[in-house]
Amino acid sequence: MARAQLTIDLPDAVWISEVSSQYPDTLFRVLAAFPDDDSGVALLELAGPDVVEVLRWMDDHESVVDLEPLERDDDGVLVQFETSQPLLLWSLQEAGLPLEPPLEIVGGDASLEVVAPHSKLSALREQLDAFGMDFEVGYLYESGDSERLLTPRQQELLATAIEAGYYDTPRDCTLTDLAEELGTAKSTLSETLHRAEETAIKQFASNLPQFADRELV
Repeated sequence: MARAQLTIDLPDAVWISEVSSQYPDTLFRVLAAFPDDDSGVALLELAGPDVVEVLRWMDDHESVVDLEPLERDDDGVLVQFETSQPLLLWSLQEAGLPLEPPLEIVGGDASLEVVAPHSKLSALREQLDAFGMDFEVGYLYESGDSERLLTPRQQELLATAIEAGYYDTPRDCTLTDLAEELGTAKSTLSETLHRAEETAIKQFASNLPQFADRELV
């Protein structure tokens, strides 16, 4: 079983590529998605200074057939929508892969992590090629390996948090302070840091005698 991080260049003609490129300061974070034969339904978190404009844009676009805001706070807005162009979801479906949330889209690029056999990763590559979607591999390794690496983004956020004193006792900055410094949504930062912390702690614990025979990662 392999674990891969992919950054996919979405085609310009796809609506979510168009709107995310038009509003590059907005984070589109897909928390759940369900493809159908001719459409897809997704739960989407939007964060950034242009959220209202993005919602208007989506509501006016012909490829977004339904849009329902569910919740709003200081970090952004949570919406459910249906689209007739779930191109990336169709690619995953054809390759026999589920969506591993969160899928993040910024400036026309989609970033996601995939855990699958190598054969299904090859099938996904073929699907992306067929739809004209270029991609880069951030990392690729066996998910059962004891050496599980942090992603570049996790490394960046963790290093910034340490330097800012987030892990000091007492803390020199709060999660809100850190999110403002990094220019990211607090909820997104919290989950990314939690994933990095989980990886670092399990990697450390795997070297302890009591965990020597247990797979933690």
